[in-house]
Amino acid sequence: MSNIAATEETPIVEAPQEGTKKRSGALRETIETLILAALIFFGVRQLVLNFQVDGHSMDPNLDNGEMLLVNRHAYETYNLSALINWLPFININDHVVTPFGAVERGDIVVFNPPNDDKPYIKRIIATAGDEVSFQDGHVFVNGQQVIEEHIVKPTNCPSASCREAIIVPEGYVYVLGDNRTSSQDSRYFGPIAIDSIIGKAIFAYWPVSDIGRVPHYDYDVPAATNPVGDD
Repeated sequence: MSNIAATEETPIVEAPQEGTKKRSGALRETIETLILAALIFFGVRQLVLNFQVDGHSMDPNLDNGEMLLVNRHAYETYNLSALINWLPFININDHVVTPFGAVERGDIVVFNPPNDDKPYIKRIIATAGDEVSFQDGHVFVNGQQVIEEHIVKPTNCPSASCREAIIVPEGYVYVLGDNRTSSQDSRYFGPIAIDSIIGKAIFAYWPVSDIGRVPHYDYDVPAATNPVGDD
């Protein structure tokens, strides 16, 4: 009789404990997965932002409603001198690095314009020291016509601010929309401060047909010869 009682009691005691352990382990794994997903999400959000193209100023290369990822740290610079000089017997001045690269002609950027409350998206045509002018429906940088095979409409000068050549100041860039007949850009409000740039467009993820890297075009023009500097 004692053997029968022991046999009957064993599953009653051990089975709930086994089930409790499994449920506890599954709950812990779920919590860990959620925490990891949250860390990844917030980590990515610190690096990139979502941006939706609003309007047709970047036709035909970016469509109205297209969804992009924007690198919000694209042009940030870091001076590592303080970190390196912490080491004994080392003294280095102005060791500046730009992890994601410097500003380049052809980059597509999202920025806060001086004439509107909502962000704009345009392409950088010229950087500090470059001379920009317009003639016969074309853009000239440093005296040379810019070859833009990705542009299908002429580039005219619709305002007085662009009817004379302009030299881009230090800390600024000159931006234009790809759809030159329907774009509010530097032809209207002049060069924009690099500090006003929210980020560089790097990847398109919607619609599915547009998934891929944001198109970048190199501009083969002479180097800037105009001295620029901080006042």
